[in-house]
Amino acid sequence: MHKFLKLNLFGGVITGTKSLTAGMMSALLACTSGAVMVVRAGYVFDLSRAELVSWLTAAYMVGGFLNLLLTLTYKIPFAGAHSITATGFLCTISAHFSFPELAGAFVLSGVLLLLAGCTGLFTKMLGHLPKSLIDALLAGLLLPYVYNMGAAGMKLPLAFIMALIGYFIIPRVIRVLPPSLWALLLGVIGLSLEIRIPPIGSAAFIAPLPVIPQFTWSGFWMISVPMALLILSNDLAVALAAVKSHQFEPPVNKVFMGSGIASIITGLCGGNAANVGGMMSALCSSPEAGPQEKRYWAAVVSSILVIGYGCFAWRIVDLLAVLPTPFVTIIAGFALLGLFVKGLKNAFSNSAGRIPALFTFLIAAFHIDGLGLSTPVWALGSGLILLKLRTFLIPIRTGKSIRNHDENRD
Repeated sequence: MHKFLKLNLFGGVITGTKSLTAGMMSALLACTSGAVMVVRAGYVFDLSRAELVSWLTAAYMVGGFLNLLLTLTYKIPFAGAHSITATGFLCTISAHFSFPELAGAFVLSGVLLLLAGCTGLFTKMLGHLPKSLIDALLAGLLLPYVYNMGAAGMKLPLAFIMALIGYFIIPRVIRVLPPSLWALLLGVIGLSLEIRIPPIGSAAFIAPLPVIPQFTWSGFWMISVPMALLILSNDLAVALAAVKSHQFEPPVNKVFMGSGIASIITGLCGGNAANVGGMMSALCSSPEAGPQEKRYWAAVVSSILVIGYGCFAWRIVDLLAVLPTPFVTIIAGFALLGLFVKGLKNAFSNSAGRIPALFTFLIAAFHIDGLGLSTPVWALGSGLILLKLRTFLIPIRTGKSIRNHDENRD
């Protein structure tokens, strides 16, 4: 009996350690590169410190509460904060939007997610919009980001080289952390050896600011629609597929609706999104998080850490603000490099759709727009037209070859 209790206690400690470790790793994914991406987007839109703090606080706190609620309600490991993919997309937008206009676009993006859950629109939409084109769009939009990472590395060569080692070499030896986190850790070491990082000044606490959203057609087409597509395909679809592959039965429509409502609430404070995360949920639902019936505790740990991170966003913004802009560009580039490579690989994996994917990629990479339509609309529209033309022309060509064969045989 004594041996049984000892063994049971030891097993419980191991299980708890696995859940704790998986939850911490999941939270790190959102709280490092995800935060850097938000700050980078703030630079793009020239936001004030108060606006940036409001964005960061809302995204992490609402996102954390959403995933905590879903996890405890269904005992299924859901984890996430905001969409890093969608935030990376925001960094590629060249047009200027005010903070209220951004909030309006974010709210409408949440409305689209909510409609996807209420109407089953997601399944129908993906039936007409192949994921290869979405991946080609994402890769094209992120290409300048990867290029800028190299240009920024010329200004901080030691930090860049250390980040390269952290991304490509260290994960092959030590697989505890993902490559982007190793790039961040070694990059910070290289930066501290290369320049003197100024101390963080004192600052007062700033609470999230309620924003009266302004709704514009340009914001809807340039931000809301692409963001909703990216969250649906690169976050929610990945999360649901991962959770299901680990023998859970997720409530699909509830996840869509919850992410939509949370994103609307977040948008009213200027946050870009609050949703179930793909890689975070995959990590918390995997065998590395312990026995299946206990894995939801990993998501609980992750969500609590994400909420706590959001509570200290007012200081985290100051911490990230003292980092040189080239270094933020380098780290953001490494955070998006995996998405870029994955998107590129998926976009051209199907030989039948390579030409449409190529046009989608090029239009997105060169940011072609006009006639009141944004780059994503042009890119996806062109890819869809080429895809339909190819589908239409192949039967005609096949029919001709059959007729020619019959004529030659006669």
